[in-house]
Amino acid sequence: MPKKIVQFLFCLLFTLRVSAYAKYANTARISPYAKTVTIAVPGNQLAIVIDYSEGCIIKQLRIKGKNVLSPAGIYTGITTKNGIFLSSTAVENIKLSKNDGVIKLSGLTYGDGDLTVDETWEFKINNDKISWTIIRSYNKSAELEDMSFPKYNFSNLTVWKGGILDNGGMVWCKYLKQVDDTYGVHTGGVTFWNAESGNGLRINTKADNGDVVASKFSHSKNNEFTSTQLVTDDQLQQRHDLSRFVSQKADIFAPFKVKKGVVSVQIDLQYVDYFKEYSKGKLPGIDAIAVRELMNTTGRYGVVDNNIIGANGWLTNWKCLHEPFFAQIGMALGDKNYTRNMSATLDQERDEAILPDGRVLSRWHNAPGDEMPGTYNPKTGYYEAMWGYTVDSQTGYVINASEQFDINGDLKWLRSHQNSCENALEWLIKRDANHNGIFEAMNNNIAEKKASDWLDIVWASYENAFVNAQMYEALNLWADCEKVLGNKQKAAYYAVIAARLKTVFNKPIEQGGFWSQAKKQYVYWRDNDGSVHGDNLVTPVNFAAIAFGLCDDPQRTAQILDQIEARTVKENLFHWPLCFDSFKKDEVSGGNWPFPNYENGDIFPTWGYLGVRAYAGYDKGIALKYIHKLLNQYKKDGLSSQRYSRATQLGLGDDILAGISTSITALYRDIYGLRPKWNRMGIEPKISAELNGTTFSYTLRDTVYQVKLGLTFYEIRSKKFSIKNNESFGVSYGQKILTYYCQNLETNQLLIKGRTDRPINLIVHTWKDQKMSWSIGSQDTYWFIIKGLAPGTRYTLTTSHNDVQQIRAKSDGTLTFMKNCDPGTKLLLTPI
Repeated sequence: MPKKIVQFLFCLLFTLRVSAYAKYANTARISPYAKTVTIAVPGNQLAIVIDYSEGCIIKQLRIKGKNVLSPAGIYTGITTKNGIFLSSTAVENIKLSKNDGVIKLSGLTYGDGDLTVDETWEFKINNDKISWTIIRSYNKSAELEDMSFPKYNFSNLTVWKGGILDNGGMVWCKYLKQVDDTYGVHTGGVTFWNAESGNGLRINTKADNGDVVASKFSHSKNNEFTSTQLVTDDQLQQRHDLSRFVSQKADIFAPFKVKKGVVSVQIDLQYVDYFKEYSKGKLPGIDAIAVRELMNTTGRYGVVDNNIIGANGWLTNWKCLHEPFFAQIGMALGDKNYTRNMSATLDQERDEAILPDGRVLSRWHNAPGDEMPGTYNPKTGYYEAMWGYTVDSQTGYVINASEQFDINGDLKWLRSHQNSCENALEWLIKRDANHNGIFEAMNNNIAEKKASDWLDIVWASYENAFVNAQMYEALNLWADCEKVLGNKQKAAYYAVIAARLKTVFNKPIEQGGFWSQAKKQYVYWRDNDGSVHGDNLVTPVNFAAIAFGLCDDPQRTAQILDQIEARTVKENLFHWPLCFDSFKKDEVSGGNWPFPNYENGDIFPTWGYLGVRAYAGYDKGIALKYIHKLLNQYKKDGLSSQRYSRATQLGLGDDILAGISTSITALYRDIYGLRPKWNRMGIEPKISAELNGTTFSYTLRDTVYQVKLGLTFYEIRSKKFSIKNNESFGVSYGQKILTYYCQNLETNQLLIKGRTDRPINLIVHTWKDQKMSWSIGSQDTYWFIIKGLAPGTRYTLTTSHNDVQQIRAKSDGTLTFMKNCDPGTKLLLTPI
């Protein structure tokens, strides 16, 4: 029989035997003659083709039938000082075996003659995932320059718009502009997505035995987009200073050691329907697609790496600690990975960026050059900015820590920040040298040409209204945290300081406050000689006064916001500028001249959340207008700029500021009213007619809530309960107890526990001191506990079953009773 026929029959017999395994029906095809294996998940949304003819390589990765890889495919390898050695070019005979649903490729050997790598690849189908295990053995301990464990070579930089990392950040493919531009992070999970097709690829890599995974993303010499993973005993160090991104250099990580022995990883490859998984829900009146893309790009871009969440982001390797909105961005994202990383970021700042006296260093950067002499720490990257002591880093740390606690709900974590937050506040409290209730900056006057806050080339000095507005917010937020921690005395202490600050802040400038009666605005600062500066309608100053509650005078609020709106409309601006009129020449750095230019009049959407928050309580139509305008701008240019020219409204600056997303985080916080608290989920919406019927899911601490917002009711659902109410409320569920918080406050609560595990359906009709009425939409026997009542007060309880009884609140203000309820049972409680 001719040799070719024998080979054909052998291949046919082998293929038939393999196909006899039920587990491989429609999921795996082995071609021993071509030495390829094709593995597909049920439905063929994801498939890979493995070539083991010469070494091992995954030569195709098909998403819905389309290959997304370049000819280089996916391979493993190492780089030593002697060269690059890859699994794709090994010449050893590869052995294929199959057992219990696992396809194994063994005998893969490569190296430089001194260091030898032996690998085994194992593949299996796990529901909708292809699980790939790589077992690698080193014949000796050695130092490597680089490794691929593995390396994915995608066909070009447009296959994916970007990748969402499992530390809450993202890689944005279009910013790997030049060959070898590389971004490296210390995490191993990524979800790549295509915003046009909705196709996504999730790669989840886990190492065994305590090893750690790092990833780097690069623009190859063949114009491919590459994703490379590295597995080591210890966390990799950076090669170029502390840089996570380096232009035109693929070697982002420093050389590292590997030990003799076995290292293994499990990689789960999974198709993701990006449109479905990252859906923002039904958002009437809002461009939900633009919201999704803005938050998944600009909103996430500020994550530089594990333990470093900022706003300047990874391209410039910068983070400003004097920005108070990082936790708020995490609130809007609702991503547990961002939340976890934000908690770790604050931990690192507590441990590395706060001096013994409580001073919070203002910045992190990959390399020296922006620092006050002698302040840069090359090991940690934290330092004081050369432009001046930006003392809003004190308030930024406290605000972020306080708001982060409401998201992570971790009392132990909060307690670990108690001393550092108290010290940070006390550092600034001590700055009130003249004891007038206003806290002073480190610089005294404009002659020093130093900054004191985020506007770092404006010489705001001594008594700074922007800093003090943030201080007011920090004091109040932290006072609430002290209450939760059981320290009522400290909570009262901060509340008293905040109240005094509010009183003095609102005084006319002639009496030591910041209010200009002549110009109907809050001025920016006062020098130590008493001279007043910044009466040029500085928007973050005036917005902060209203948004943080310092200004609660309706007349002043109207005077400020009407003035800002009239001038914004007159110039037809898509967003608010930093100031409407020019600073004086001696009040700013020369780079701000002529007006409008840079921090002297340009548009910085970073502070948009303050504007949205201020207008949401005054005229939510105006707040929504600028949210729409921002989303329209995103569709034009991706909002990937530092700022926008006042004259042309075109993007400017080398930085991409993640803070540009804050107007959209304010959409969630101040319009949709998402107000998670440490012990509950809360909503405090301001819904207009155009937003009626807004519906979305939101995940908080691993619970998925379905939120529906209408003009006449708000609703939150989970698998365990549903609550409808016509006003703000909070809800928690634990130990089979549903707790309703009226107005999302701790003071008045309704607790419900059923005899069975049936979901509890509650409709609250009204919850006032003189009348509390609610309905139960589920059948069960329920125990009701009401907290926050006047102690000893007698009440009449009436049900829709004509059951009437009188009950009395206990001395602690609680009232308890049990009722058998049918669907629709209505209860009414009124004081006698």
